[in-house]
Amino acid sequence: MQAAISYITLGVDDLERAVAFYRDVLGLPTEGIVGAEFEQGAVAFFKMAGGLTFALWERDSIAHDCGVTKGIPDPTALMLAHNVASAEEVDTIMSDLPAEAVVKPPRKLFWGGYGGVFSDPDGHLWEVVYNPKHGA
Repeated sequence: MQAAISYITLGVDDLERAVAFYRDVLGLPTEGIVGAEFEQGAVAFFKMAGGLTFALWERDSIAHDCGVTKGIPDPTALMLAHNVASAEEVDTIMSDLPAEAVVKPPRKLFWGGYGGVFSDPDGHLWEVVYNPKHGA
């Protein structure tokens, strides 16, 4: 298997709420929810840098499609990161978020970087981080 990821799909409990957060709060471009005409098929796609596609799909639909039992969400099971070019950019992004989304305000990190953590409406964690040794 080649060391590459093409899609990242997050399971969400309310697709419309999740799309609104990623589109309206984070500003990610999307054509909105597609596939609603198919049972268990409603999904939203967001084109990301580097050819990655980020998707949101309801947890019930993922469980049905994969034949697994939906469990209790665990925010520590997955953490995504958004690297930026400066500490100021971290501050800007984090200050534009609703206060209830901020899990850990921006601060200097023990390894020399600078970052903060927020969560989406389903509890998925995102780190916004500046690494002075590697840039964005």
